[in-house]
Order: sequence, then C-alpha cells, then structure tokens
Amino acid sequence: MSATAPDRVDAALRWAQQQGLDRLAAQWLLLHALGRGLHERAWLLAHPDAPLAPEQAARFAHLCQQHRAGLPLAYLVGERGFYGLTLQVDARVLDPRPDTETLVDWALALLPPEAPAQVLDLGTGSGAVALAIQAQRPRAQVWAVDVSLDALAVAAANGARLGLPVRWLHGDWWHGWRPYPGDAAVPAPPARFDLVVSNPPYLRDDDPHLDALRHEPRQALVAGPDGLAALRTIVAGAPARLAPGGWLLLEHGWDQAAAVAALLRMHRFGAVQHHHDLAGHVRCTGALWPGSDPTAATARAAAG
Repeated sequence: MSATAPDRVDAALRWAQQQGLDRLAAQWLLLHALGRGLHERAWLLAHPDAPLAPEQAARFAHLCQQHRAGLPLAYLVGERGFYGLTLQVDARVLDPRPDTETLVDWALALLPPEAPAQVLDLGTGSGAVALAIQAQRPRAQVWAVDVSLDALAVAAANGARLGLPVRWLHGDWWHGWRPYPGDAAVPAPPARFDLVVSNPPYLRDDDPHLDALRHEPRQALVAGPDGLAALRTIVAGAPARLAPGGWLLLEHGWDQAAAVAALLRMHRFGAVQHHHDLAGHVRCTGALWPGSDPTAATARAAAG
C-alpha cells in the first residue's frame, strides 16, 4: 500500500477501495483521520472535492494499512454501534459482533418491559449485551461480571457515558464476585437471577480463525481443546444462581448447538431452544430452569 493517500476526499475513498477496503470502512477511517464523527458520512458525500492536509492523508493511509493487516475497524476508530448504542472499544475487549444482537433480542423477548427483573451478563467484555438490555428494560436490574479488570474499565466507562446503571462485578464466572474497584458503592448481588445471558469464549485452541483475530484478547476467544470449557462452567453453575422459571441464554459457535443443548439437559434444564444469527446459523441456545408454575413456564417458553 502506498505511504500516503490522494489529497481530496473522493479520490482518497476510491484509492482505499482499490486497496481492498469496503466503502463503509473507508468512509469511517477517513472521517476519523479528519477528526470528524462517524455519523458525518453525509459530509463526505456533500464535499467530494474537500482537500486533505498532508498529515490527514498520511494518517488515513496508515489507518487503511492497519485495517488491511487485520486490526478491527472498531479499534481504529474507537467505537462500535451495537443495538442502537455507540460503545467505545479498544484492544482490551472483543469487538462486538452484530450476530450477538441475537442474544439481546432473545433476552428482551423474555423480559416484560415493566417487570423489575434481575439480569446477569457473564463475561461482559465491553458491556455491550448488559448495556443493550438495560437500555431497553430500564426497570430491570442488570449485573455484569468479567474476570478482566481492563475489560471492566471499558464497560464501566461505556455505562457512565451512556447513563445506564448496570452494576459491574469483578469475578471468574460464578466465583469471587466483588464490586468493580471503580464502583465500590455497588450493593451485594441477589442470590438468584431471573435471566442469565453470556457470550463466553467458545473457540478451540487450534481454531483456524484465531490468526485473523490475533488483535483481540485471546482469553475472551479461546476455551480449551473443544471450545466448550467456559460453557461447561457456566451451565454447571447456573442452577445455583437462577430463580425457578429463570432462563439461561448462551451464545456459542455455529457448530456447537447440539453440544450446548446436551450440557443443558445434563444439568436438568428444560425447554431447550435455539435461535439463529443473521447468516442463518444456530448462534444461541437457551433453556428454562424448572420449578416455576407450569402455566407461567409454558408462557415464558413460548416467548422464546
């Protein structure tokens, strides 16, 4: 790739696309190089002949080179849209994927808008899932756990910037929960939750996609030889923390649905269901923890 880009907006965008970037990525990187917000794409279209200063053209070329080398677009521009929210992200957390919105859709279908439910997001990362649920269900109390203090710093900053009162906890899945150090006023979490969601690590140690994901935190991606280590831990610990009639919803790999369903049944969950992602793959598997009134359980299963 050339060390610099053309010095006009439209020419710079064409140049980036000739280097292999799609148009949206080129537009976002150019806006970032110009110090403009990502919502200003209309400005680019209205000013195709606007000049780029030499340092702006050089910065744009460098950003394009980094993106072609595999650095996620969200890391380069510092933000990612997720479920209508703008999240700030960097290399301390996974880049939130659109397919994970499937998990949020399912969670919202199970949470009546006016119900003061207790919700837990395990392995929250950037806080994407927890914040999306909190934004859509303001009467719910949403808790979010992560083992990485770096990730919690990103998540808590997102929550503060968005004004969403998610309660952040530092812990290793079900163990050692304590308030995030930046938020010591968080009360003790409830003994049981009405809904637990998680997008845990689920890639195998030797997954061929790992090289393309080398810029993202490995501990948020990889879960043992078969990719199921974190999912096993979550499913095994969930019965002790779910209210009767509560749901456990899990994101997983495209080929792991049967294995996750088997784990849920082994731990005596009922009403096991699957939801598909944008590409039609089975992306989420969830189940009901028994013990509620049968009529209510049936109604909630139908909502899924």
